[in-house]
Amino acid sequence: MTTPGSPRGSSTGTEAELVRRAELSDALDAVRARIDRACAAAGRPVDEVDLLAVTKGHPAADVAALAKLGQSAFAESKAQEAGSKIAEVAELRPEAALRWHLVGRLQTNKARAVAAWASRVESVDSERLVDALDAAVRRAGDTGADSYPDHAARTGGRLPVLLQVSIDGDPTRGGATAEQLPALADRIAGCAGLELHGVMAIAPAAAEPDRAFATVHELAQRLRAEHPVAQVISAGMSGDLEAAIRHGSTCVRVGTALMGQRPITSG
Repeated sequence: MTTPGSPRGSSTGTEAELVRRAELSDALDAVRARIDRACAAAGRPVDEVDLLAVTKGHPAADVAALAKLGQSAFAESKAQEAGSKIAEVAELRPEAALRWHLVGRLQTNKARAVAAWASRVESVDSERLVDALDAAVRRAGDTGADSYPDHAARTGGRLPVLLQVSIDGDPTRGGATAEQLPALADRIAGCAGLELHGVMAIAPAAAEPDRAFATVHELAQRLRAEHPVAQVISAGMSGDLEAAIRHGSTCVRVGTALMGQRPITSG
């Protein structure tokens, strides 16, 4: 088995592409196998858990290769990188019906650009961002700008969003506290342009994963009681997806285990 992101030596362009496709194929199989085993151990059907390929820092060619292998859901962390990459992928694989999620922190001044392409925004954590996204989606609807790729997934034209939960209160990773969630959820519910689909969380590096994800599951259950449509729990990454699945995750976000280390860029 090859290692994703491994050096490709002095291969020609075509040879390098074949090597990279083999790397990605092996890695995708391995990640899917981990999800299968984790679901079996938790007594859950495997179709309850979606795989979101996090492609931040990787080229559009990698996305196109994964799409050819059957992966359809992708995530980016930076709005500017995502916009250009999505356009390039559309040229490489115009026939592919792909979903693009934003999982990184979003500035309100980028809301309009993200609303143009996102199938789901997973990092909503403030009233200002809720209002900015809602205004962006409604503005696009008023002008008839249906540029986003997954229009059918938007019930009544609304953009699906997740509330990012802060497990430890660390402001550097973003996320709303447990105390802030109810008011934010109610605000989203009152937006004509947004639809609350659930929660997203990142386990703190120093935290015990099972304890962290148990907390996320408890918060998600409280949210569902008031907002039944909010069924998504986006939790678990390359190093802790098994623990997340044990505690009810419905979407794991995998970058390194699938893509390998991000290429080093100069400047």
